[in-house]
Amino acid sequence: MTVTDSSNRVFSGIQPTGDLHLGNYLGALINWVRMQETHECIFCIVDMHAITMTHDPRALAKATRELTAGLIASGIDTDKAVLFHQSAVPMHAQLAWILNCVARVGWLDRMTQFKDKSGKDKEGASVGLYAYPVLQAADILGYKATHVPVGEDQKQHLELARDIAERFNRTFGEELFPLPEPMIQGAATRVMSLRDGTAKMSKSDASEMSRINLADDADTITRKIKKAKTDADALPSEPAGLAGRPEAANLVNIYAALSGSDAPTVLRDFGGQGFGVFKPALADLAVEKLAPIAARFRELKGDRTMLDGILHQGAERANAIAEPILKDAKRAVGFLKA
Repeated sequence: MTVTDSSNRVFSGIQPTGDLHLGNYLGALINWVRMQETHECIFCIVDMHAITMTHDPRALAKATRELTAGLIASGIDTDKAVLFHQSAVPMHAQLAWILNCVARVGWLDRMTQFKDKSGKDKEGASVGLYAYPVLQAADILGYKATHVPVGEDQKQHLELARDIAERFNRTFGEELFPLPEPMIQGAATRVMSLRDGTAKMSKSDASEMSRINLADDADTITRKIKKAKTDADALPSEPAGLAGRPEAANLVNIYAALSGSDAPTVLRDFGGQGFGVFKPALADLAVEKLAPIAARFRELKGDRTMLDGILHQGAERANAIAEPILKDAKRAVGFLKA
């Protein structure tokens, strides 16, 4: 199936880092599943972004397939959305170079994530890490995406994509690229560690008890939630009472996201009760929502042939959208036809 141009097109990407966890699910995947019902969605596993820092090639290939399995298990329907890996579509690299010649060094110098990721070794960082916001702009503009789901840490990059699109259009005298609009995500987009409510849930945390992995079975999910760090006080009846209680706020936000409600609703139901009541309720809800996904994920991730087939078909669909847009960009800058 070839997807035609749309005024309601969403692009979103996710890095294949392996070990999918609850933070990935509530922060991105659950929203992707919802969006595919209301928007034309292009979902990309951004393996080109994954090599901007030191990596294990074999682990990257494995993680790409496992992420595909996780997305399908979470409810991504490839009849409704385009799902593919970035490196399989030539547009991403080719348009990124064109846009590198439109973007300005001063713009990239202001990107805070490069400073965070390079740390004190700026001179030792790869050019790819420095320029990856331009590749991210190509990811978006190369499909003429009109909407991009963003969290707080990605707003700056979307603004850069808009700046690049605007400059390209003005420089070459045609409105080739629409200016993509942000889609603000809902509750629990930032899921915190079960051991430290001030730290983001991450696969890099040494403690397995800090996160719920997408592959965890029902018993493991229950055990991790019941052992999650909390405090001695009962839950408040209003969100203001969660101030200074990061672990309590995290568990309430997780419950809200899994139940499709919000923190005030959760606190109306559980306010005044202790964690001896709330944790078992949260564990039951998490098992209800996540255990079927985990079972499906474990089933899918071992079928390499099927996963490669899904990615191949998705790349063909993505390329059908991207190729004519890339041709227009090449024409606009004066490249001869191949």
